[in-house]
Amino acid sequence: MRRLISSGSSFEATIGYSRAVVQDGWVFVAGTTGYDYATMTLPEGVEDQCRNALATVAQVLDQAGSSLDHVVRVTYILPDRAEFPRLWPQLSAAFGTARPAATMIEARLMEDAMRFEIEVTARVAAG
Repeated sequence: MRRLISSGSSFEATIGYSRAVVQDGWVFVAGTTGYDYATMTLPEGVEDQCRNALATVAQVLDQAGSSLDHVVRVTYILPDRAEFPRLWPQLSAAFGTARPAATMIEARLMEDAMRFEIEVTARVAAG
């Protein structure tokens, strides 16, 4: 069974994607930026954007019957790789239990104000 999950972002309907897809015991979470999707506001700081993105990912994983502790793969995308070390404390707190395979890519994001994006793959929690 395939289940689609939305964060309520206007981007999802406009572009035609889901925040996450749950299928065959896996949760595939789309690239998630630092927007507060309830208000569609984007904070300036990379740390605040990371915090918002992690909160969105955690919420979506919970809706899927999973959690940050069940993440097996994570990709971080930042326009400025020099900012990445500033996020390590937050990322370690979020993924320290799961210790997923991870990649950091330096690339431009959809909007110049975006400074952090994350994509994860997780297992649905057993039981």
